[in-house]
Amino acid sequence: MRFSDKRNFRRGFIILTSLIIVSLIVWNAIEFFQRIKEEERRKMNIWASAQVYLDQVDTDTGLDLYLEIINSNSSIPTILVDDSGNIVDAMNIEEEIREDEEKLKDFLESIRGENRPIKMDLGEGRVNQVYYGNSPLLNRLKYYPLALILIIILFIAVIYFFYTTTKTSEQNKLWAGMAKETAHQIGTPLSSLIGWTEILKAENVNPEYLIEIEKDVDRLKTITERFSKVGSAPTLQPEDIVEKTKDSFDYLKARSSKLIDFKLQLPEEKILVNLNPQLYSWTIENLVRNAIDAMRGKGTLEISLTHDSKNVHIFVKDTGKGLSKSKFKQIFEPGFTTKKRGWGLGLSLAKRIIERYHRGRIRVLKSEINKGTTIEIVLHKADTRQAG
Repeated sequence: MRFSDKRNFRRGFIILTSLIIVSLIVWNAIEFFQRIKEEERRKMNIWASAQVYLDQVDTDTGLDLYLEIINSNSSIPTILVDDSGNIVDAMNIEEEIREDEEKLKDFLESIRGENRPIKMDLGEGRVNQVYYGNSPLLNRLKYYPLALILIIILFIAVIYFFYTTTKTSEQNKLWAGMAKETAHQIGTPLSSLIGWTEILKAENVNPEYLIEIEKDVDRLKTITERFSKVGSAPTLQPEDIVEKTKDSFDYLKARSSKLIDFKLQLPEEKILVNLNPQLYSWTIENLVRNAIDAMRGKGTLEISLTHDSKNVHIFVKDTGKGLSKSKFKQIFEPGFTTKKRGWGLGLSLAKRIIERYHRGRIRVLKSEINKGTTIEIVLHKADTRQAG
């Protein structure tokens, strides 16, 4: 048996055992409730018999025991009803109810379903019915099984949350391991490409070709660094976000369809943000590629940047098919995609990079069907005193 199988077996055994224990507790609580209910009925039968005896006896001798039995009923609400349906007596009921005939009748109706009435044959054709409700103790106990059932539901929910969290954690570790292995595998041919580039330089190849090759080699280096950082906390340092946004824009524009009209609006001044350049460029790349897909390879794509005293706002605007408002948050969920071929990881990855690693925010600012979408990124400015 593999280690993962053993771990799953142990986890299942613990869950099953816990459910059995809690179920036994609930079953015992229900049994305990029923036993007390039966005990109260026996007491009321004895009480009714004592009432019949006192009604029929002609002497006061030897009545102490019967009086003690009658007086022992100090908690069970009881109503005596004659054979004509009239209320003869009521005890252990609030005075306010006893003194109001209508309220007393309503109370009688409320306890009719709690217990079967006890018949009192008083002789000479006189028959009374004893209606009684549950004692305060029994009323409290009847909610105990419900509380335990609620505990079971919460217990199962906690187990489910623990299981899904553990499973997600294992999947994250697997993806992180695969990403790091991918970075390692890319590293070998990348080193070879760098060597071949140097050889081509020595062979006096057209410099323009070499410039483009070096750009792609640098891009491969960036991708390798991205994958090597998956699963570990990235290092943030003050970077000029204007420059990093322009670098990403220029690279993507040069390698995208000429049918896309790229527009860029950036401030002229330098703006420092605590940034991981590789992960930030990955985010911009994901947003741009997602926008190009939404426009089906033709339209206008604009990246703009504004700032205030504390934050920087980056906007990626397209003229694509747009989104309904119900999908504004859904598009950032892992696995969500509107494409026939796609993993649905690009925007969820962008959200993770911005919100978890950079402590910023990313959202759909606005979108209209068949008119386009604008996504906003908000990042905090770096403390210039610390940066200096």
